[in-house]
Amino acid sequence: MLGLPKGSLEESTKALFAKAGWKIKTSSRSYRPSIDDPELDGRFVRAQEVSRYVESGFFDCGLTGWDWVRENESDVVEVCDLIYSRASTLKSRWVLCVPEDSPVQKAEDLAGKRVATELMGTVQRYFAEKGVDAKVEFSWGATEVKVPDLVDAIVDITETGSSLRANKLRIVDTLLETNTKLIANKASWANPEKRKKIETIAMLLQGALEAESKVGLKMNLPEASLDAVVKELPALRNPTISQLNAAGWVALETVIDEKVARQIIPQLKALGAEGIVEYPLNKVVY
Repeated sequence: MLGLPKGSLEESTKALFAKAGWKIKTSSRSYRPSIDDPELDGRFVRAQEVSRYVESGFFDCGLTGWDWVRENESDVVEVCDLIYSRASTLKSRWVLCVPEDSPVQKAEDLAGKRVATELMGTVQRYFAEKGVDAKVEFSWGATEVKVPDLVDAIVDITETGSSLRANKLRIVDTLLETNTKLIANKASWANPEKRKKIETIAMLLQGALEAESKVGLKMNLPEASLDAVVKELPALRNPTISQLNAAGWVALETVIDEKVARQIIPQLKALGAEGIVEYPLNKVVY
């Protein structure tokens, strides 16, 4: 049984699995997806709950944020990192924030003050470790709009910080960094057959993420230019080279970072390469 995050990560998770080779289909209100793999049965639940169901054994494995594994203090196997989201491939941060004009400069300045957050347990432990008696209360959402009228500070999640800046908030401290992880139940991980399937899922999901920043590149070029071209290519591995029927010509194929393709293709053309083709990739597995 596979646990999948319902909500903001749902569509990006389905897209990631599609690139990895699994088609996940749901109806508008369904929590029981159809997966084109007879070995996989899945459920969509809130990301906040996935780690609890993995720990209990209802799910053999699941995708959820490291923040919710920490929040639930779940005893699970961390199989791999999967850094993706609906907006970017950056890690997110849970940060302690106050209004820009607040006198608060550090966590200790919030003793006796009210702090709103969705990450209750983690924030309570954070202040307890610092010996600060702050009043932590649960927030159901739109946390950033609650200061300064309802609370003195908030702990909220951010990727780029743009929403915090828009609400004129200042970061005092970072409590933790988080990203999506594939986690597994300990008993399932100890089962050789289930572990093999979980490791396959991990490998292909990571391969799909790795491919997002890469492209394939192939071309024909004069054999006399081969050494100069190979020297310019920032390839993952040595490029694949094969002889063409035309005497003195070879075909070359490789994988490069997409962001450098626009820089290197003119250089390759200047070195005599012809028939240059750039193509997208679904997976890159090391």
